Amino acid sequence: MTNDLVHDQRMIRICTALQEAGHAVTLVGREKPNSPPLTNRPFQQTRLKCWFHTGPLFYLEFNIRLYAYLLGQPPEILNTIDADTLLAGGLYQTVKPVRWIHDAHELFTEVPELSGKQIKKSLWLRLEKWAFSRFDAVYTVSESVAKWYQPMSPNTIAVIRNVPVRSTANLPEISSKTGHPILIYQGALNEGRCIENYIRVIKSLDAVLWIVGEGDLSESLREYARNQGVMDKVVFHGWKSPEELKSLTRLASVGLNVLEDDGLSYRYSLANKCFDYIHAGLPSIHSPFPEYQHLNEQYQVFELAEPKDESILNAIKLLLFDREKYHRLRDNCNIASGYLDWTTEKGKLVAIYETTR
Repeated sequence: MTNDLVHDQRMIRICTALQEAGHAVTLVGREKPNSPPLTNRPFQQTRLKCWFHTGPLFYLEFNIRLYAYLLGQPPEILNTIDADTLLAGGLYQTVKPVRWIHDAHELFTEVPELSGKQIKKSLWLRLEKWAFSRFDAVYTVSESVAKWYQPMSPNTIAVIRNVPVRSTANLPEISSKTGHPILIYQGALNEGRCIENYIRVIKSLDAVLWIVGEGDLSESLREYARNQGVMDKVVFHGWKSPEELKSLTRLASVGLNVLEDDGLSYRYSLANKCFDYIHAGLPSIHSPFPEYQHLNEQYQVFELAEPKDESILNAIKLLLFDREKYHRLRDNCNIASGYLDWTTEKGKLVAIYETTR
């Protein structure tokens, strides 16, 4: 994968589950200039250092380094994550036939960053179509994404959702002394995630906003908050370990996950944070996209809002001031977390690897 290894909850869960099932797992990522030290995990971890960190040269360099790494550490099963690792995976499989499994975390060619960039989008799509014809198995994060990719794949695409492990044991203690309701956004600080909206609406609320994560917009969002005059109400926590993130989330009053309708990657998403909020017993606000609508029809655990200041503000006020509804959603979260548990997804995941042995 091209991500840093410390903060990717999905990959930590997947690798731990496969290691516990008897596989010898190595997770390969990249080392960024500001990467934190690796955390001890049940599986092996390796980072590849790159000279370039963005753009085409980064992807090319990373795949060359990954290909070289694979030649020196020949796996029995290769698991690529998203389209940006397919070049190395495909080249390696051509030279040394190996069982190849793919995990699509999103609709890669439909991300906002590729909107309007038809040449780049076409190149990534061609790479995906070539690779999908060669995979031994594929799984992804939601039914919507699976249906979109299915025409490319000769195999049925499985769905392994981003649900957490249901546990509160050994979480670090973090105190909150704000004295005000806490709104929390967790995840990457990238385009189309409505973080600017949250910064604007916090001015109208007797509350504070916690932003947990980093990304392409890290510096510009901090500058935006300063320009809006709300740095006393907005806390940028940066990246936190999954354990620290769980502790912070449990201190919050409302979770935030509203997206711009800017590409099918967002429209068909079903994010980690959605399930993290549910497992924290935290009523939250999400986009009215198909996967969130379907989940809410089943469990009634959150509010839906359009990516506009007024819609987001109204949803926040509803959760903060309608105490009867707030407590009902919180109770529903606690019930739903018993069904939306990693144990079920783990069984499906392990079965995929067992059938490709």
